Parts: sequence; C-alpha cells; structure tokens
Amino acid sequence: MAFEYPILDWFQSLHTPLLSALAVFFDKAGAHGEIWIVFAVLLLIFPRTRKAGCAMAASLLLYLIVGDFCLKPFFSRPRPCDVNPDMLTLVSRPSGWSFPSGHSASAFAAAASLVFQKNRLGPYAVALAVFIGLSRLYLYVHYPTDVLAGALIGTALGYAASRLVDAAAKKLQ
Repeated sequence: MAFEYPILDWFQSLHTPLLSALAVFFDKAGAHGEIWIVFAVLLLIFPRTRKAGCAMAASLLLYLIVGDFCLKPFFSRPRPCDVNPDMLTLVSRPSGWSFPSGHSASAFAAAASLVFQKNRLGPYAVALAVFIGLSRLYLYVHYPTDVLAGALIGTALGYAASRLVDAAAKKLQ
C-alpha cells in the first residue's frame, strides 16, 4: 500500500547507533518469541504468578497456531525489504511472510495476557511490546499495517488466553 512507504521512510530517518542497537537486540531476542517464552517460564515457576504465566504461554501458543500456521500463509504478503531490496536493513531478511508481524503479535499477546490477568508487570510488557512493534518498522522488515494487525491480533489472543486460563482455574477449584 502506497501510504505505508512514507511511514517506513520516516522511520529510516530516525536511525541512531543506540536505536539501531536496541532494534537489532529485540529482533534477535524476539525472533522465535524467546524473550516472551523465558518470561512465561519465570512466571510459571512461582505459585503467585503461575496463572499469569499460563495465560502468557497460552497466548503465545494461540498466536503460533493462528498467525504462523494460518494467517501468514493465507495472506502471503512479501516484506518491504523484498519489495524494495535497495533499502539497507540492519538485520538479515527474516524468514516467512510479512502479514501479520509475528514479533508484534507475540509481544502484544504476551503483554495483553498479563494486563488481563491484572499482573503488575503488564504495563511494562505493553511498553516493551510497543517498542518491539515500532522496531519492526525501524528495521524495514514489516509494513505499518503488519505491525498494527499484529498488535490487534495479539491483544485479542492475549484476552482469549487469559479468559481460557481463568475458566480452567475456576474449574479446578
């Protein structure tokens, strides 16, 4: 979509060594959801945060099924770095399709699950999810609509996972 390239170009104008280093770090940390998986495992360890950890893990699993296995192959949208290969990127081309952004969807699914579980870390996770989503534009590997869709899908899946975990916990009582 033509309106997305000016947004991507604007993000390219923001490059600084610090922002580039942070964007590359979160690209690597979130490539397969590692940062959120580790976070979920840590929450699962402690009884007080176990339900939030279950919701987070469930939200990530839901995104894997819905996003990676269903939506990405269905839409098969090329990445901006494929369409405009002259644009230099700070990371190697990610595998897979562009829509929706998996980094964004996973981040928002995990963060939303914490918010809906009323975990005090929820707002911090949301801030991290926003940064991760913006970094996808900064790195020129996703379109703005990929990131927006990822954020919306992730939030919905985080809500669904939280409600599922609440229902399961209620049944076990």
